Amino acid sequence: MFRFFVRRVIGAAVILLIISAVTFFLFYAIPRDPARAFCGKICPPQNLILIRHNLGMDEPLFVQYWHWLVGIFTGRDLVQFGQCDAPCLGYSFATQESVFSAIIDRFPVTISVTMGAAVVFLSFGIITGMIAAWQQGRPLDKIASTTSVIGASLQIYFVGPIVVFFVVDSMGLLPRPSYIPFTEDPLGWFVHLLIPWVVLSIIFTANYTRMTRSVMVEQLAEDYVRTARAKGMSSRTVFLRFAWRGAMIPIVTIFGVDLATLFGGAIITEQTFTLHGIGELAVRAVQNTDLPMLLGVTLVGAFSIVVLNIVVDVLYAFIDPRVRLA
Repeated sequence: MFRFFVRRVIGAAVILLIISAVTFFLFYAIPRDPARAFCGKICPPQNLILIRHNLGMDEPLFVQYWHWLVGIFTGRDLVQFGQCDAPCLGYSFATQESVFSAIIDRFPVTISVTMGAAVVFLSFGIITGMIAAWQQGRPLDKIASTTSVIGASLQIYFVGPIVVFFVVDSMGLLPRPSYIPFTEDPLGWFVHLLIPWVVLSIIFTANYTRMTRSVMVEQLAEDYVRTARAKGMSSRTVFLRFAWRGAMIPIVTIFGVDLATLFGGAIITEQTFTLHGIGELAVRAVQNTDLPMLLGVTLVGAFSIVVLNIVVDVLYAFIDPRVRLA
């Protein structure tokens, strides 16, 4: 177990290093000059030179990247902004706010949207898929399969405004989606995020329904399942005790990737419902050619994927006794 974690941590560090380096150097392939965002529309050449110096943009690219990388662990002194304590991800070129502080401020919004939607689509997707596999070839199976295909074909930016129009504007059943801190008003937090959860869950529920049904049908055809039935075990026991457990490995794998991606910013969902989360930071960073913010958001997404992949590997050993961590 210890060697497994050491290997995975080293691998994760290498992956994050590569992602940050690629993002950093690709940024400078963009012809737009981010220093002009500080200088305004009318920018004398001497002011632009001074701004580039204060931002450290007059140094070689490798030196700039090294200073940024070291600053994450030790902090650094920025001419334009002063001392930046570790973990220092720099300051936004567009808003002059701390990148780390901006991500921390927006993270509760993203994690609320992500975790709430994950509970909905994972529960409904697995349950519906299991029912479809149990009733294979029967009307319930056909209804579930057809519904999942329709759900997978829909898009959040199309369904979201329609749901808001009918549920909020026309019928007034729920308030317009927004974020209220859970610690201030748990009920308000739940009610105001219910529509984003449901809309975000439509596509994911459809995917998990189809995947669960597919792997459950495969598991029911395995030799060990037929052996269990031959020993006189009931169909319900075989289904829930053996087939279901074997089907969880691919589901856990995909769930880890989906959850990590959403942690990096449910961009379309946040934009559709005007929720100020990490996804919105990513969009603004791209629009404003904001390198520090773009790097910070990219690292959060990459870190989420790496960490959750390690968690998924550990869960394998608990789900399937045949898997061992070496």
